[in-house]
Amino acid sequence: MRRIILAGNWKMNQTPSQAQVLLEELKNSLPATKHTVAVFPPYLALTQAVAAGEPFLVGAQNCHFEDKGAFTGEISLPMLSEIGVKAVIVGHSERRQYFGETDETVNKKTLAVLRAGLIPVICIGETLPQRESGAYAEVLKGQLCAALSGVSAQQVPYVVIAYEPVWAIGTGVTASAQQAEEVCAMLREQLGLLYDADRALQVSILYGGSMNAGNAASLLEMENIDGGLIGGASLKPAEFAAIVQAANDVKEARV
Repeated sequence: MRRIILAGNWKMNQTPSQAQVLLEELKNSLPATKHTVAVFPPYLALTQAVAAGEPFLVGAQNCHFEDKGAFTGEISLPMLSEIGVKAVIVGHSERRQYFGETDETVNKKTLAVLRAGLIPVICIGETLPQRESGAYAEVLKGQLCAALSGVSAQQVPYVVIAYEPVWAIGTGVTASAQQAEEVCAMLREQLGLLYDADRALQVSILYGGSMNAGNAASLLEMENIDGGLIGGASLKPAEFAAIVQAANDVKEARV
């Protein structure tokens, strides 16, 4: 069965020393859970996160798709694997918006992460004009199909999809639980068309649009929402703990 994942994307926040303090505060605040709790710190704080141990699955916020080479400023998957990283965010909307990430590079990174034996957390999402025009369904299906090009049926259960409506990131606006469920159900249906219904049911689909302590329960109650890719709230131990508790309350533990 697909896992329930509560993943904190710290973005460009926390120095290594600050990260160590935050990790300790999180460990002291989080309720016991059988769900997966993940943290995605900046590169320089990854070793602190790995050293923190349970309950964290540690991921990176980006990677390069080549193992080595003349790519100044980039970080490779062998580098991440060696320090104990287990997952990588691929194609976050901020990477697409500010750093030129394309469907092609998202696909290359997805394939590279899988080859490295790590978990790709593939982000897809629509802008406000795409949402308002009604074109969002085709946009999202296109992003999903492009990201998964060349991913085999055997590999796809190891992929995580994060639906992040761009219009709801950092704006304080959140998609309603019904809006989020509609999209996540559509994405699962598309996975079934690309692979098969059984494979589609094995893929965790997260909501990534400003999940917080106030809306987590209503979002997590939805059948096709298997957790959250959480931004600002993941930097606040009490709030992140409340989200994990909400998942405990409304989601059956899955292994």
